[in-house]
Amino acid sequence: MNLLMLMFMFSSMLSLILIMVGFWIPMSNPDTEKLSPYECGFDPWGSARLPFSIRFFLVAILFLLFDLEIGLLLPTPWALQLNPTNTLTWATLILALLTVGLIYEWIQGGLDWAE
Repeated sequence: MNLLMLMFMFSSMLSLILIMVGFWIPMSNPDTEKLSPYECGFDPWGSARLPFSIRFFLVAILFLLFDLEIGLLLPTPWALQLNPTNTLTWATLILALLTVGLIYEWIQGGLDWAE
């Protein structure tokens, strides 16, 4: 039996064991709050047209922007081995552009939660 087949069997058995344990171990104690379709804290019987602050959307967009920044900068250590000058230039340019955008939002008051 070769090593690849052994690893495949081991991972399959481990997966099956973990799936079975996941079905047997959890204790299910549902209550009315847990069974409610709106588990996020909103009242499901109230009006669906409640005013919603646009600041929540701004925070979400900023989070996505800086999360994508990490995705762009993630390959930097490997790219440094190919062409360090070019890699550092692009990484610095990305960070500078995001820093300028963050400073602009800060000056415009877009990050102030309370008005």
